[in-house]
Amino acid sequence: MNNPVAAHFTLDPAFAVSKVDPRLFGSFVEHLGRCVYTGIYEPGHPTADDAGLRTDVLDLVRELGVSVVRYPGGNFVSGYQWEDGVGPKDARPRRLDLAWRSTESNAFGLGEFMDFARKVDAEPMMALNLGTRGVAEALALQEYANHPGGTERSELRAAHGDAEPYGIRLWCLGNELDGPWQTGHKTAAEYGRLAAETARAMRQIDPGVELVACGSSNQGMATFASWEATVLTHAYELVDHISLHAYYQETDGDRDSFLASAVDTESFIENVVATCDHVGARLKSDRRVNLSFDEWNVWYQSGDCPQLDPDAPPAEDWAEAPRLLEDNYSVTDAVVFGSLLIALLRHADRVKIACLAQLVNVIAPIATEPGGAAWRQTTFFPFAQASRYGRGTVLDVRPEGPTHATRRFGEVPLLHATAVRDEETGEVTVFAVNRHQTAPLPLEVTLRGLDLTRVVEHSVLADADPDARNTRAEQTRVAPHEGEGTTLAGERLAATLEPLSWNVIRLAP
Repeated sequence: MNNPVAAHFTLDPAFAVSKVDPRLFGSFVEHLGRCVYTGIYEPGHPTADDAGLRTDVLDLVRELGVSVVRYPGGNFVSGYQWEDGVGPKDARPRRLDLAWRSTESNAFGLGEFMDFARKVDAEPMMALNLGTRGVAEALALQEYANHPGGTERSELRAAHGDAEPYGIRLWCLGNELDGPWQTGHKTAAEYGRLAAETARAMRQIDPGVELVACGSSNQGMATFASWEATVLTHAYELVDHISLHAYYQETDGDRDSFLASAVDTESFIENVVATCDHVGARLKSDRRVNLSFDEWNVWYQSGDCPQLDPDAPPAEDWAEAPRLLEDNYSVTDAVVFGSLLIALLRHADRVKIACLAQLVNVIAPIATEPGGAAWRQTTFFPFAQASRYGRGTVLDVRPEGPTHATRRFGEVPLLHATAVRDEETGEVTVFAVNRHQTAPLPLEVTLRGLDLTRVVEHSVLADADPDARNTRAEQTRVAPHEGEGTTLAGERLAATLEPLSWNVIRLAP
């Protein structure tokens, strides 16, 4: 298909999906590899502040526009004792981390994380250990973190240097407890009852907490949907969200299917919504449980990481902050990544929280070297642009146009797109991906009732080498460039999307 026909859609403010919850642009910090240590936290680094946080990384996180940060895991949390990470650092214990077969120093804990979250202006999303612990430990952490004073745990927080409560509102009731790899893995009935009892108790302390129950670890799990249905039967009236996790990678050289990964993402979202609403109807509930897509990314889960294999032999060295899962992302990866962002925005009516996993070094948009530089990976750019220009109301986008065949998903549209309108300024931003590997894709958009008069910008992330990437040696090899020939005449926007590209087209009154 050397000259594909144009793709087309119509935008009209009368047809909208939902306002975007800013927490759709969240991320994730886990005690895994170098995400924390030599990632966000490195005392002695030339840029480190008095708390040991790398200010070069803080600057990049602010530029990225992260709105919420999930912490401290992930698989790590299911064996974590939060008490180990508070109080004087020289008195904190060193522990074995079963999840990633590492040694945890606990030099970075709850207080350090809250300091980090404040400095990047992100809401904390605290995950609770419901793998090896339970209701009592969750309540103890809630009291330590949030009670203003006058109790043993709240006074202990003050003694540790934080007189004011942290005010954590958003809590995850465990992590991936459907997975046999998870420390403390449970059946759906076991977990559903534990989640309900934990939620009920936490609401006795604070009825206003916002709670996320564990959904399936991915749509391919054998228990998918039945897990959600069972868990929500127990906890529907007590939780606000259920979680989704999904990771994608190119396999067997099947790049066309990889570029269409968001087909799976949208299917996953729609299937979980259907399950939630079925349970709500069966329970005759007036509540609506929304979705927290609190782990998503491109992740090359290769066989060189024994930590991912529950049958691997025990670790021998239990290294501290080893280099794990440090994927170096290509332009192709960034285009898929952008398409996943589009999928989240297209379902902003039900996806109210989403967390890119992870933030620094570990399958991350930001990379660092110990004692050295920090730089942007290719995936940094779509996230930063979506976070900056994806605030407002998602307009209903229903593209028509050419398709192509994929091995995994069948016929798939070449165009994947959404649009967001900023009600205050009247600006509209179109986010679009051309999935074709070699051919440009003409795009025509009809604009109704939007009173737009000019193209502010057409930013393109694409490259003649689809495997180009930013590395320690070439930290700025890949960056967005200006698209050519984009016009707005009356109610007609015309553009050409480069092959295998992520596009941001900003329109103003």
